[in-house]
Formats: sequence, C-alpha cells, structure tokens
Amino acid sequence: MNAKDSGAAGAGGVAKQEILRRIREAHARSAAEHVISEGAGIDEGAADQPYPVPRDYIRGRSTPGAQLVDLLVDRLEDYKAQVVRCSASAGGTDGIGAAVAKVLADHGVGRVGIPGGLDEAWLGDFGADSGEIVVDDPAVFAARELDVLDGIVTSSAVTAAETGTIFLDGSPVCGRRALTLVPDLHVCVVPVDTIVDGVPEAIARLDPTAPITMISGPSATSDIELNRVEGVHGPRTLVVVIAG
Repeated sequence: MNAKDSGAAGAGGVAKQEILRRIREAHARSAAEHVISEGAGIDEGAADQPYPVPRDYIRGRSTPGAQLVDLLVDRLEDYKAQVVRCSASAGGTDGIGAAVAKVLADHGVGRVGIPGGLDEAWLGDFGADSGEIVVDDPAVFAARELDVLDGIVTSSAVTAAETGTIFLDGSPVCGRRALTLVPDLHVCVVPVDTIVDGVPEAIARLDPTAPITMISGPSATSDIELNRVEGVHGPRTLVVVIAG
C-alpha cells in the first residue's frame, strides 16, 4: 500500500468510526426510551421556520498551479481517464490542435462532433484530408444521429482537482448534455486557468441556473459481484487534454 492509499484508508477509517459511534449512541438513547436526537447536538430548528442548513464548506483554497495540475492528473488517471498535456495555444506543434488531432487519430476517429461554439482550430488538421467534423445542432441530431459519431470534442467550464471532477455547463463550448453522453469517446479540453481546488470553489464559478453535467472519469458501473461495465451511462473512453 503506498502513502496515498494509506492516507485515504486512514481518513476513511476515522469517518467510519464516527458513523458507528453515532449509531451506537442513537441505539442507546432509543433503548432508554429517550428521543433519539436528545443529547446528540442536533439543531432541530423551529417548527415554523426553514431548517438552517450548515454551509461550512472548505473554500478559498489556492494550491500552487503545478501542484494543482499534478493532483488533477493523479485523480483522472485513478479514474481510468487518459490524460494529455499541451500548451494553451490553439496552433503549433505543442498546442491544443495538435494534441486533439493526435488523440482522434490514435482512436481511429473518422467522424467527430463538436458543439457550435468550439473553435475548430482546436481540432488541428483533423478534417483536412479524411476526417469529418460535424457541428452539433439539436434541431437535427437526435440520439440516433449522435450515436453514429466516432467521438466528440468539447471544452469545459471548471474542474475540481481534489475530486477529479470536470463540470460542463451547457455553454456553446461545452455542448448540450446529449452530445456529451451518447458518443463513445469524449475528448475534453481543460484549460489550466479553469482548474480549482475542490467542488465548493468550482460551484462558485458556475451559473446556478445552468444545466450542469459533472464528469469524474469515463462512464463505469459494477454489479453486486463487482463486475465492472464501462460505457453504460456515458462515454466508454474519456481523454482529458490539459491545456496550459
């Protein structure tokens, strides 16, 4: 077990012991025919007032840039996402376009979908010879049409490094939810300046009325026997291009 695993196990163990302690105390109060919440430090609130939900989340963290990116890469790879690094420029041999075009070529993509507001320079020379770029149009492309795409390329709104969670907000560069859930390959460009420490910092940057899709790795689930199945609820393959 490495240091990261040991730390995670330790933190999980503390939380588990706290949960079990509270359960034991609740059982003891019930056995003594007391109100379960009595003495538990629970604020029951006023009967005629909305319940005061605590909002004491950790906020305002500012991990140095290189450490923040390293943390995000670690989380993404742990979730089995593929990670590619490139510069923040659209062009050039080390830019976004070159990185995305190589990803599409490596995955044998012939027909790729993009949201209407995405800069096609981000696809490099993909469509110059054989590849086909399809700009999404919700009035034309239903799920059946989206399913024939070999993959999609989008940007992202904000990303939480601590949890490896990418947020899409339905904007012209992120695309509608169906576009990002139906095709089997999702290439998502994450600009370095949109990476934050955790979920509270990410939520603070988002429009609360936007249709948010949160992605933590490629789609995967498992049954009671722990047989892992990928691609059930979304793309089977997620490639994250970190730009910057």
